[in-house]
Amino acid sequence: MATTSQNNSRKGRQNKQRVVEVPQMDAFGHKQPQQLDFEAAVLGAMLIDQEAYERVNNLLTPEVFYDHRNQVVFKAIQSLQMNQRPVDIITVPQYLESQGELEEAGGVVYIAQLAQNVITSAHIEYQAQIIHQKFQARRLITFASKVLGDAFDPTVDVADLMQSTEADLFAIAQQTQRTSYTQINPVVEEAYNKIKENMGRADGLSGLPTGFEKLDKITNGWQASDLVIIAARPAMGKTAFILSMMKRMAVDMKVPVAMFSLEMSNVQLVNRLISNVCEIPGEKLKSGQLTPVELTQLDARINLLNDVPVYVDDTPQLSVFELRTKARRLVREHGVKMILIDYLQLMNASGMQFGSRQEEVSTISRNLKALAKELNIPIIALSQLNRGVESREGNEGKRPQLSDLRESGAIEQDADMVCFIHRPEYYKIFEIEGVDMTGKAEFIIAKHRNGPTDIIRLRFRHKFAKFEDFEDNGPAPLPGAEYPSSNTKTSQGGDVENMELNMPENIPMNSPFGPSEPMGDKPPF
Repeated sequence: MATTSQNNSRKGRQNKQRVVEVPQMDAFGHKQPQQLDFEAAVLGAMLIDQEAYERVNNLLTPEVFYDHRNQVVFKAIQSLQMNQRPVDIITVPQYLESQGELEEAGGVVYIAQLAQNVITSAHIEYQAQIIHQKFQARRLITFASKVLGDAFDPTVDVADLMQSTEADLFAIAQQTQRTSYTQINPVVEEAYNKIKENMGRADGLSGLPTGFEKLDKITNGWQASDLVIIAARPAMGKTAFILSMMKRMAVDMKVPVAMFSLEMSNVQLVNRLISNVCEIPGEKLKSGQLTPVELTQLDARINLLNDVPVYVDDTPQLSVFELRTKARRLVREHGVKMILIDYLQLMNASGMQFGSRQEEVSTISRNLKALAKELNIPIIALSQLNRGVESREGNEGKRPQLSDLRESGAIEQDADMVCFIHRPEYYKIFEIEGVDMTGKAEFIIAKHRNGPTDIIRLRFRHKFAKFEDFEDNGPAPLPGAEYPSSNTKTSQGGDVENMELNMPENIPMNSPFGPSEPMGDKPPF
């Protein structure tokens, strides 16, 4: 009776355990990507070699196997390994029987055949890689089929579909990009070659020069693969700082730079860059109320922006996945060396589900760091601060802290550097330790993963949206003219403004920005 009861119980389990047959062909008659002989060889190697599993477990999961029987067998091997139990042709069937899955796995005979058909585990890594590639190909087929079906569905919003498609494809790509360990010798050689290369540089920097002397001394330039967060409260000059840096890098040093402006349109951004380069107040550029002197200065200096390697993207509500696609193309096609983002909190991770905005911002910052590492370039992202600064008193209280980063502490964790911009005079603090802070700003390096932290003082010229080192004396005089430097002081200590210039004789009278002609419809470039 006991034997009959056990047989009935086993049959009952078998009836419940229906083997899922994976279709060999799709709707178009295409054979699904698969390598069944490699699947059998990998499982057989694990059954005869106790160390085989450790060599490929980073590549394999149950779902990568095409044959459902192989999925069940691998799951059993995985469970035995995790519990530090032996794996062979006896223990695996015993475990499967205890779970009621032996027949679903093909039975004792199939498992024995897996082991008998394998002589060695020497090629298991190669075989596992092929199995994983076939799995990724099947995932892409499923992904493409879903996108195709949704695209034909008139009830599906196309914009939402594109966002979810980007997110899903990004997830597949992330799982594909697996790296393994490497012996240290080639890494040491690469590091040594980098040191030798840096020794040959005249500026002594190992990264991209920012154009700010004191900042470069501390950071050795922006380093490849670093994520740098520059944060501040509104009106502190975040955008002005990166525009000043962009001018020095792209205009003066011809370093290709890309900027993703989520807050301003590309025209607004370029207007501020023109104000920075030409040293003409931004409000005058917007109103067009320029004096003849300013028109001449605009005409002479705006040509500095011709053909500069700056690429601007003002896509609103940019997703981090769309940014990744565009950034790859910019690096590949234009050799972009640095990416600027204004600003992080305006980005999204559309297509993914989150329990809170903090989780979404964490995903964005984590992916920005991964992108910087993948492209091997620095990514500079601006960030807002919360209102905690406003409630504190005194200069020390008004200085931003890492805890002031808005919406997510993950920003601090993911970033290689976190910097703050602080202008004491904004809070009516005009003197610190006997130093006049009028027209000055503090650039605070609060976190530096590979170097020291410090506070750097810069000069801020608000009307030109421009940051400078204290030692800067403005641009050199233009050829053929004696232009007074915008930094020249009067006897009373104020900036020289709207002074008469000695007009160069070589400017033609019919120039669109000549002294006797109004501004034409066409720009000089």
